[in-house]
Amino acid sequence: MSNRAVAGPEIEKLIQLLAKLPGLGPRSARRAALHLIKKKDQLLIPLARAMGVAVDSIGVCSTCGTVDTTDPCTICSDPRRDTGTIVVVEDVADLWALERAGALNCRYHVLGGTLSPLDGIGPDDLTITALLERVAAGGIREIVLAVNATVEGQTTAHYITDRLRGLDVSVTRLAHGVPVGGELDYLDEGTLAQAMKARTQF
Repeated sequence: MSNRAVAGPEIEKLIQLLAKLPGLGPRSARRAALHLIKKKDQLLIPLARAMGVAVDSIGVCSTCGTVDTTDPCTICSDPRRDTGTIVVVEDVADLWALERAGALNCRYHVLGGTLSPLDGIGPDDLTITALLERVAAGGIREIVLAVNATVEGQTTAHYITDRLRGLDVSVTRLAHGVPVGGELDYLDEGTLAQAMKARTQF
């Protein structure tokens, strides 16, 4: 099969970049690029502008680790949030999923992944130390470990629980309404809300 370019270098670059997005392979990227080009005024130009704004204004919250246009983020600076409960998630996508479910009006902490010795990811590669510092600063009653029900997720949950021993904080986890091997971002809001309400002691 020929690997010759079918368009100019600018279009090929667009296809290559789109192909790096999750869920988009080379064929899907070509279709997406063609759709953007055909809808240049309605999609491509507004998307390019939005991405330019995102590059300039979006950053990582220094408190919880989510992405936002302010630091501290909108969630951390919201006075209506329960400051005594922190929900610990692996990734920002999980935080967004829980927010869509509207299960708790609390604060969050994004770990940035899970412990995975096979992949060379240890405690220092995650924001576990920052979480411990938040708890040690006081005012936290409960840590909800809302990690994925995978081997890596549960390993991370056990590690965090061990590190929190001796601190005056309750550690809970999501109820088993979250299926083993399931990822929060792919679950429906009803399942997430029920799992959050029925959380148990870890």
